[in-house]
Amino acid sequence: MIQIGKTCKLEVVKQVDFGVYLDAKEMGQVLLPRKAVPKDCQVGDMVNVFLYLDSEDMVIATTRRPYAQVGEFAYLEAKANGPYGAFLDWGLDKDLLLPFGEQHREIEVGKSYLVYIYTSHVDDRIVASSKVEKFLDLTEPKFRNDQEVNLIIGGSTDLGYKAIINNSHWGVLYKNEVYTRLSFGQKVKGFIKRVRTDGKIDLILQKGAKSELDKHAVAIMIKLKQAGGFLPLNDKTDAEVIYSQLSMSKKAFKKSIGGLYKNKQITITTDGIRLED
Repeated sequence: MIQIGKTCKLEVVKQVDFGVYLDAKEMGQVLLPRKAVPKDCQVGDMVNVFLYLDSEDMVIATTRRPYAQVGEFAYLEAKANGPYGAFLDWGLDKDLLLPFGEQHREIEVGKSYLVYIYTSHVDDRIVASSKVEKFLDLTEPKFRNDQEVNLIIGGSTDLGYKAIINNSHWGVLYKNEVYTRLSFGQKVKGFIKRVRTDGKIDLILQKGAKSELDKHAVAIMIKLKQAGGFLPLNDKTDAEVIYSQLSMSKKAFKKSIGGLYKNKQITITTDGIRLED
């Protein structure tokens, strides 16, 4: 189904000096401006486009991809404030409106905010809301254990990090099971650890994280976090130095950092090991 605020593949039906027209079915013919038309585009070609409303509220197409589409959450920077709300950079020429009534607090230009993108029922305009709670799914989650999911980090708690799962439910990453830096609004892959009987969802960043990270790897990650993300140790470091700092053999150290590097949790350089951002 063709929708405003979504990407779709449409057929070129007419060429004009200022672009091409695409067949958007029940929406009629939609203009793809000349600056966005792919090279050597001809009538009959199928083009992947994103549909939105221009400044005159006409449906228009672009081959550019926004940072997020209707029905998704995103962490977007505020570019300006106007008489009806704030304007956010979402990767298109026309900024995204965050109306005053959908702001959970005053918006400051230059700062980024977690928002939900939706189509207004009043005028079909694509707008954003920073009142994300009201757009999350409160029904019983249907996730299964070990299922891979997309996460957006939505904040921190005493337990760890809150994350939005597949644009639908809240979940929690427990801080004692997170061995890398996470930041607000960051998009990461994760896994469902378990869905509790009360409907709350526990998450992990690596499938079977506890079994895959042996006790030495856990010790290394804890030490890295305590040291600000860097340790001047690598596979060339003397065994005595490794043991004095980590209480493990050089063999165990090399095996563990190899696994952490493979999992993209650390980088290994000539001067040491560093937590991945």
